[in-house]
Amino acid sequence: MPGDPGYLDATGIGQINEGAVPQEVVVTADGRAFRALVRIDTPGEAAYYRHGGIMQYVLRSLRTRI
Repeated sequence: MPGDPGYLDATGIGQINEGAVPQEVVVTADGRAFRALVRIDTPGEAAYYRHGGIMQYVLRSLRTRI
């Protein structure tokens, strides 16, 4: 939750949901911001990210098979 200790916000990563992988994002934490390179090397990694992680991806994939 924003404002909580340890909360990170990555501005610009939402482009991945539109099919593009951004080269760089701005990460904000504890009122400080820095630029970070994005490293998503394969379409599979992009799918994992879109689903919120590999576990969610696998569970959703299994659910659609039933």
